[in-house]
Amino acid sequence: MAGGLWADLADLVLPTDCAGCRQRRPGLRHGVCPECVDALRALRPGPVRPVPAPAGLPPCHALGAYGGPLRETLLAYKEHGRHGLARPLGALLAEVVAAAAGPLGPVLLVPVPDTPAAARARFGDHLGRLTRHCARRLRAAGWPVRVQHAVRAAPRPDSVTLDSAGRAAAATAAFRARSGHGPTAAGSRVILLDDIVTTGATLAAVSRVLTVQGLSPTGAAVLAATQKRHPR
Repeated sequence: MAGGLWADLADLVLPTDCAGCRQRRPGLRHGVCPECVDALRALRPGPVRPVPAPAGLPPCHALGAYGGPLRETLLAYKEHGRHGLARPLGALLAEVVAAAAGPLGPVLLVPVPDTPAAARARFGDHLGRLTRHCARRLRAAGWPVRVQHAVRAAPRPDSVTLDSAGRAAAATAAFRARSGHGPTAAGSRVILLDDIVTTGATLAAVSRVLTVQGLSPTGAAVLAATQKRHPR
């Protein structure tokens, strides 16, 4: 499914620094340098689970650990306005969805929503852009895919400033079901989408809201999973 992925990078008109390693190199023509492309291409989706896992967290798959070129490319996209990276990152997310969903069949994608403040700070809904490209890539590979924005986000603190308990408390009150969304079509697998999983509190909170609405997620797909550091 990733056949044309890295051709996407070649089509981008981007600055001369690599999004993956931040190095400026003479003659760089792509958003990501060849070495970082190779590193990203070598990643394979696999199951991840925070420890401890919050109640309600569905099985989760990630492309890789939050580090190296994957981390830098995500930061370039989310925090530094490199929005052209949405297409190749969305295609990578499609690979994770395919791993999370299992056999080819109908899939309903539900992205975790941004708060209005976060969307303004990032010049738009960064996960919404990823979701559109993800769905397009899956459909091109033969997957029957629908996207449903079934949840809205209430204002909440930036999770970067919170510890595990704070993330869980903020996430519990952070999401509300949108009206007008009923149960999904029979046989469809509901897959939550996010860019990064840390404690799993956000994905678990969204999953609980969806389950009450009859949209119980069968899995979650993210690009990166942070690795908990244990004190020596």
